[in-house]
Amino acid sequence: MNEPSQDLKELLLQTDEEFHQLAAKHQELEGRVNELTAKSYLSEPEQLEEITLKKRKLQIKDRMEDILRRHRSGQPASGMSDAVPVPRA
Repeated sequence: MNEPSQDLKELLLQTDEEFHQLAAKHQELEGRVNELTAKSYLSEPEQLEEITLKKRKLQIKDRMEDILRRHRSGQPASGMSDAVPVPRA
């Protein structure tokens, strides 16, 4: 990621509550995916969990990218109308 994008991301982490929550959830899911990936064998439920977690991470990342894109173009986030809900574990 280039420096201006990284700067915007850091700013949003501090100033945008939705972005901050999405980043925290993404980090949490990443930790669990890493735990599963580290195992030499995954049971069928663990395999399903890994796939589900990866999909949830992508949804969250897409929403974060949408927020970044809007801020880059000078448009504030429009609120909840097109928001992807943060999945709860």
